[in-house]
Amino acid sequence: MKIFLDTANLDSIKKFNDMGLLDGITTNPSLMSKEGGNPKDAMEEITKIIKGDVSLEVVSTEYSGMIEEGKRLREYGDNVVVKVPMTPDGLKASKSLSSEGIPVNVTLIFSANQALLAAKSGAKYVSPFIGRLDDIGQDGMHLIKEIKEIFSNYNFETQILVASVRHPVHVVDAAKIGADVVTLPPAVLDKMLQHPLTKIGLENFLSDWEKLKSENPDIKI
Repeated sequence: MKIFLDTANLDSIKKFNDMGLLDGITTNPSLMSKEGGNPKDAMEEITKIIKGDVSLEVVSTEYSGMIEEGKRLREYGDNVVVKVPMTPDGLKASKSLSSEGIPVNVTLIFSANQALLAAKSGAKYVSPFIGRLDDIGQDGMHLIKEIKEIFSNYNFETQILVASVRHPVHVVDAAKIGADVVTLPPAVLDKMLQHPLTKIGLENFLSDWEKLKSENPDIKI
């Protein structure tokens, strides 16, 4: 399963990319606004740092505007995936952009029907928002199971990009189902790196090593 980072924060992107963990990035206007500064500079830098797909989102809600913005966003790099909303105009734009060889990520997916239609439009990715479904008392991970089953039935090439991930358990569940991608806030990826027993084990190893060095001053590794 591929791991994308859901952020526009360059420090976080560099941190996790240097660990070799990132297969791509997803962004949106809210994430860009959170970081401040010139979004053009941020998008240029992100597409240079990341070798995998980088989803950059249109802000237009009408077909013609989405097409114009999508083509402009694609100029930031060959790894740019144009993110469009799950609306009639968004699906129309997905079909047009995909037919021109510009990959598309259809976002704000909340039902299996929407995912099916997005796949039919030629989208490279569909982004179901599982955390937001959980927030209103629905089972977000059940949606991933439904989409996975439907896509498998018809051999759709569209990839399931699990979004709105709230915690590491979401990641494990998505991987068990067989989702293609999860996109994570930096805080969730940080939590995935940690376990209290890892910390305790490392502290014990270092303590024992210091004891061994005191008994053998000339020892080196």
